[in-house]
Amino acid sequence: MNFKNLLIIIALGLFIFSCNKSNNTTSTFDAAQQAIDDDATLVEYLQTHYLNDADGGIWTITNGETPLMDQVETENITKDDINYKLYYLKETEGVGDAAEKIDSVFVDYTGMLTDSTVFDSKKSIWFDLTSILYSGGATGFAYGMENFKGGTKVINPDESFYYENSGKGIIFMPSGLGYGNIAQSVIPTNSPLIFQITLNAVNESDHDNDTILSKNEDVNGDGDLSNDDTDGDGVANYLDVDDDNDGILTKDEDANGDGNPLNDDTDGDGIPNYLDADS
Repeated sequence: MNFKNLLIIIALGLFIFSCNKSNNTTSTFDAAQQAIDDDATLVEYLQTHYLNDADGGIWTITNGETPLMDQVETENITKDDINYKLYYLKETEGVGDAAEKIDSVFVDYTGMLTDSTVFDSKKSIWFDLTSILYSGGATGFAYGMENFKGGTKVINPDESFYYENSGKGIIFMPSGLGYGNIAQSVIPTNSPLIFQITLNAVNESDHDNDTILSKNEDVNGDGDLSNDDTDGDGVANYLDVDDDNDGILTKDEDANGDGNPLNDDTDGDGIPNYLDADS
């Protein structure tokens, strides 16, 4: 994926999933209590709704159908020191590459509220999950995607293509992993969100095209790419073409020419050249 196309994907992800800041926030908002309230709302929803295999829709239980609560798995996520519980249902896991929250994904999805209002729906679209993760918006979408894998690409004789055996399921997230207490179009404040997703393909991201995958630029190993800035220039390593600010592009610090700057340490100090300004 070239850099120009990557910028388009990032911009699109920010436009759709980012949070539109407004003045309707209040200093008295209790995010921790809202997380508790949202979980109660989601549990009630999961206990009273089921997945209709006939049409793939989510329906209210009327005749003893199996509740979603009996089918979902949970993931505990801490954001801004608040503990959240994300629920996800795997209809199919997928057979391809597993998604990570810093990758780009080729997906179909429908986003809805617990009252069945559909607020967004897209087919066959690339999203950079990192832009969603760090935009202040629906971060639960990025976390939820990590529980699925892509499918198998099938190319027709006319060069059109489709995917089979894709990862498919549903992500149920509290508002704190969605848009929080900021209304978005038809999404009221403090709304838990539901995404029905199909994950067709995964592209491992190299956001700055420096030949080091973004997932390998988490220098401190805390799972957060935004706080790794080796040269202190205000640009995180995963977006910085010269991570140590020594005037040599990271991609050109591959001293042994094997295409991997991670294993080049000319002065033997345990720090790879691309992170070592005096190498």
